Amino acid sequence: MTAAVVDAPALRRSLARLQARRRWGAIVLTLPLLVFLLFTFLVPIAALLLRAVENPEVARALPRTGQALAGWDRASEPPPAAFAALAADLAAIGESADAGALARRLNTEAPGARSLIMGTYRAQPIDGDAAQVREQMLALDARWGELGYWQAIAKNSSHWTPDYLLTALDLRRSADGSIEQVAPDQRVFLRILWRTFEISLVVTLACLLLGYPLAYWLATLPARQANVLMILVLVPFWTSILVRVAAWIVLLQREGLVNKALMSLSVVQEPLTMLFNRSGVIVAMVHILLPFMILPLVSVMKGVPPTYLRAAVSLGSPPLAAFFRVYLPQTYPGIGAGALLVFILSIGYYVTPALLGGADDQMLSYYIAQYTNVDINWGMACALGAVLLAATLVLYAVYRRVVKAELSLG
Repeated sequence: MTAAVVDAPALRRSLARLQARRRWGAIVLTLPLLVFLLFTFLVPIAALLLRAVENPEVARALPRTGQALAGWDRASEPPPAAFAALAADLAAIGESADAGALARRLNTEAPGARSLIMGTYRAQPIDGDAAQVREQMLALDARWGELGYWQAIAKNSSHWTPDYLLTALDLRRSADGSIEQVAPDQRVFLRILWRTFEISLVVTLACLLLGYPLAYWLATLPARQANVLMILVLVPFWTSILVRVAAWIVLLQREGLVNKALMSLSVVQEPLTMLFNRSGVIVAMVHILLPFMILPLVSVMKGVPPTYLRAAVSLGSPPLAAFFRVYLPQTYPGIGAGALLVFILSIGYYVTPALLGGADDQMLSYYIAQYTNVDINWGMACALGAVLLAATLVLYAVYRRVVKAELSLG
């Protein structure tokens, strides 16, 4: 007994060292994955969120002008010192590309600012005292007497701005800094976001209606037959999305196979318009995303004992009632996981709506690509991406809350 008591502290230290080695071993094994996720997932998301509120073009190119406009009331003409500061800032810009970036940024706030900024930039140097510089700039371009351009400069003189995020929500900052809705004819992004959710919801419901019976069949088949059919389900994973979309273009066009089959069967008298509209987008997206619904359903259904259904029937329940009361509730986790997976993948789709849809069928990702590749407006692209990310996180949070509620009730 005495020896055991004496050795207890040493035994505890030995166990602690063993547990520490195991913890460090686990950390070392998972460290490459953590580093990979950090640099390929977390860092890009952080950069996206940062760029959505970053506004470097005006603050970097016009630092003196921002200081000169700091106390301006934005209702009267700017002081002559602001004209002199602007001329000095434009003269200090060495690369025309930097002046072009400044002009593009201000042009998004005040149309016409691009030609105004570039014209004044090319006219540098403009010398003299503040009053003389003001007269020269007004003589060069009378638009420098309009308040809208100066208000755009003053509003964007800070390195950080909520304007991109506000625009993504159809809001804006007024000249006095208050937040208001944009004009009705300019409220487009919330409508696009709603359209994205609408298409994604239709695709998710279609995948569920098509995938649930197929998953049930696969879960009840013998293992060999189920494996063969599962390979057929997974075939779309081995084909490029672009190839599948091109195949649907061939199938759905007016002279395509689908229209020819319908006309040969006398279902329709003239070819249907199934391309470059919402129908073609939904059909192609359901085809691409259906496996993401089937796989979670099959994995959950295989864990449901078939004896439950037979027991309910043997106790007098009709087969259909037994299915809905006994079998279906046990597959809710698979339905939730598949629906969440399909919906989240749908709201980020770009290629399929861009190739198969019309102008009123484009989803939010299309406009993110437009701002990135065409308009070169990284702030707006990142703001729309942040809105899409926030929507995804909210959906996931709602799903987790619903799952926890079902588990607590169960």
